[in-house]
Amino acid sequence: MSWKEISGNWVLATKQKPLGIIHFLGGAFVATAPHVTYRLLLEALAEKGYIVIATPFVNTFDHDAIAQQVLLNFERAMIRLEERGILGNGYLPIYGIGHSMGCKLHLLVGSRFPKVERAGNIFISFNNYAARDAVPFIEQFNTAFTNSQLAVEFVPSPAQTNDLVREYYNVRRNLLIKFTSDTIDQSVGLSEILRERFNDMVTMQIIAGNHLTPLGQDVKWQAGRDFNPLDAIGQWFKQEVYRDLNLLKSIILLWLNPLLPPV
Repeated sequence: MSWKEISGNWVLATKQKPLGIIHFLGGAFVATAPHVTYRLLLEALAEKGYIVIATPFVNTFDHDAIAQQVLLNFERAMIRLEERGILGNGYLPIYGIGHSMGCKLHLLVGSRFPKVERAGNIFISFNNYAARDAVPFIEQFNTAFTNSQLAVEFVPSPAQTNDLVREYYNVRRNLLIKFTSDTIDQSVGLSEILRERFNDMVTMQIIAGNHLTPLGQDVKWQAGRDFNPLDAIGQWFKQEVYRDLNLLKSIILLWLNPLLPPV
């Protein structure tokens, strides 16, 4: 398998008959190259039979505009894949997976565009902070313009986003994943809002890790000809780095398809 750029997306197509399609959106500032920053996670999903469409985006204050653009790019990729015969003839469920800001974008897609169908969404490390909390120095920027009453905020704001989800979000099946050492996670609040709409279809998992766990990168450690104590330390370190990421992979794959064998 190899990543291919298609209509502004990075696409990884499984060699086997696909089980479904995953639309992945990463976190702010690391979403410009998701096929690199989330490579291990996304390739693990593709190896289990899913077509992964990872849509890059550049963060701005207009999150509505970003959501609309990533959806447009995704739909363009779907057309190209269908033309190439990669999607096959049968029905393929489409799942959204988001990390950090990517979660908000999937929520906006599910709230702003009622004709968009998703079999389910997975929200990893959701956060919905105001601009002054999410962007360095923005509070000082606002203070400098208090006389003109200039206030910089994301569109929609955190409160507006919550209201949109309460009233319009239309994806029934949802998985929220929160890491124990993630200090900026707001998944609990989101789970309460989602359960107001689809109580029996919302699952929340709390697992070991932190906000950067989904970005776990490959750690190269080549053991010497004679395995020595330093090699043992290197192997232990590699296992520790991968442990939380592997658990994340397992939980996602089990939720997507409970019949799949474990990672």
